[in-house]
Amino acid sequence: MRFRRIGDVEVSAIGLGGMPMSIEGRPDEERSVATIHAALDEGITFFDTADAYHVAADEVGHNESLFAKAVASWGGDSTGVLIATKGGHLRPGDGSWYVDGRPEYLKQAAEASRKRLGVEAIGLYQFHRPDPSVPYADSVGAIRDLLDAGTIRMAGISNANVEQIRLAQEILGGRLVSVQNQFSPAFRTSEPELELCDELGIAFLPWSPLGGIASASSLGDRFAPFEAVAKEHNVSPQVVCLAWHLAKSPHVIPIPGASRPQSIRDSAHAVDLTLSTEEIASLDAA
Repeated sequence: MRFRRIGDVEVSAIGLGGMPMSIEGRPDEERSVATIHAALDEGITFFDTADAYHVAADEVGHNESLFAKAVASWGGDSTGVLIATKGGHLRPGDGSWYVDGRPEYLKQAAEASRKRLGVEAIGLYQFHRPDPSVPYADSVGAIRDLLDAGTIRMAGISNANVEQIRLAQEILGGRLVSVQNQFSPAFRTSEPELELCDELGIAFLPWSPLGGIASASSLGDRFAPFEAVAKEHNVSPQVVCLAWHLAKSPHVIPIPGASRPQSIRDSAHAVDLTLSTEEIASLDAA
């Protein structure tokens, strides 16, 4: 497994997103734990979660607790594992989502996440989504306070635009280490944010890099060049897609979601696939 950096921490070039293991249609806990163990067996050391990855209102942090349990029960050395979580996006239990960027709420949420993860300090904490009713600077200011207090070791933001990235970097005193935005062959509007992260040396973490839970399996059908390159290399279109992400920038760390061991094992092969200049141009044009 090749490695990249988030702040001063070296992590696997491919991460694992935990959302499919905790929202609607999720598998049983045994299969989810097996999926996380399979990722660890493949050398994946970066995991992405959030307190909002759950279904019922009384199970906030379901995915955080799942990752904590799975990593603790794995038989290998987990000292190099980085679990990133997020706060500021909530689910009331009726299938809807809403945001809360109030500083007091974010600090409360971070402390609750820290306890669920069972750590002295959260490795990477990210403001999940801007709250239109709260000044962005106030929300990021809370993340800065958490960093200063030692509740979190590294700070990031998610679903941010270029202006918000620059503002967060300023508020955090140059300590912003990651930006997690949607990015995939079907969703390319975060290109400016990716380019800015590359310029600033900040990790860019594409969420739904394969197009989302409902669309990942049909990626090759929807984007013919990915299918063609996959056949040329005898790999899946999903592996080609993740290799395409990695070719974008040395600061890109895609975090495909998975709920089956075989899915994350397949994704892990992307680090071994080197695409030619011509192939990358073909995929970009798709």
